[in-house]
Amino acid sequence: MILYLSTIGIAMLVISLINILLGVALWYYVVIAVIWCVALQFAFDGLIALIINKMPDSWFGVDNHLYQVFPWEKKLYKKLKVRKWKDYVWELGGLGGFSKKELKEPDNPQYIEKFIIECNKGMVTHRLAYPIGFLAMLTLPNTCSLTIALPVAIVNLFLNILPTLALRYNTPMLISVLKRLRRKELSYQNA
Repeated sequence: MILYLSTIGIAMLVISLINILLGVALWYYVVIAVIWCVALQFAFDGLIALIINKMPDSWFGVDNHLYQVFPWEKKLYKKLKVRKWKDYVWELGGLGGFSKKELKEPDNPQYIEKFIIECNKGMVTHRLAYPIGFLAMLTLPNTCSLTIALPVAIVNLFLNILPTLALRYNTPMLISVLKRLRRKELSYQNA
């Protein structure tokens, strides 16, 4: 969380300073515009999360092929060393009622299935935030739209890509655990 807030704070400072030094607008207008755009990003991301969280879990189920992680993706995540940095990604799923920060019940198939559903919901939430973050550009005049709102939207895009990669990295492993638990459950029933 500290890393994310630091990134946002540094980005706000850099964007503000560049715009003030370039004389894009009066210093206080620049500061207000940067704060406005960042607040809009949080509002947009939060609204998307609320909407996705209200949707039925069945839309985000384990067997839904829309959320399949492809072999080329797994290779990409390995190259990007997602495993090393994924735990530093800001996880706010707990605000919606299900934290994905740690696996609390690794031997419970219902819990693992819910975990996968929440990963899929998180992935959709972050992917929808990619383009919606650029809507802040419509709220500022032309120059400030490009020099303030666009850079804020790009930072927001980057900060939404990271959790998407972490969620997509974790999902295949969770599916493997779920399959193993289901096989185990089935063997107990047949015994």
